[in-house]
Amino acid sequence: MLAKIPEKDLASEFLAAERTFLAWVRTSISIITLGFVIAKFGVWLRELAAHLEPGTHIHQTGMSLPIGEVMMAFGGILVVLAAAHYQAVNRAIELGEVRANRGLVVIVTILVAVLAGWMMFYMVLAAGSP
Repeated sequence: MLAKIPEKDLASEFLAAERTFLAWVRTSISIITLGFVIAKFGVWLRELAAHLEPGTHIHQTGMSLPIGEVMMAFGGILVVLAAAHYQAVNRAIELGEVRANRGLVVIVTILVAVLAGWMMFYMVLAAGSP
């Protein structure tokens, strides 16, 4: 569906697009930060266990680093997608017509769901190991 933008509303549309872009950037930074924490989580747990009970064997799943790296990459990709979407929306506003970008929403939703499933699998696997 195509929406016409009245000339008097252009400034507020541009500012709304910028606020939306900045929200995507904040989300990307959060995902990158969470990915970093997850990547370092396995190392931290091993160091903590070695400090609390030296000499004990610590089971490793080896999944925290890849999950964290994928999340950091996803955060980087997300900010690039947000910038591309921001440019497309600004062009559409300049033309006076805006469309919803459902494709981007579907892609991001699927990627977040896959990452969440992978993290839940890791947590179940890590919790079940002695």
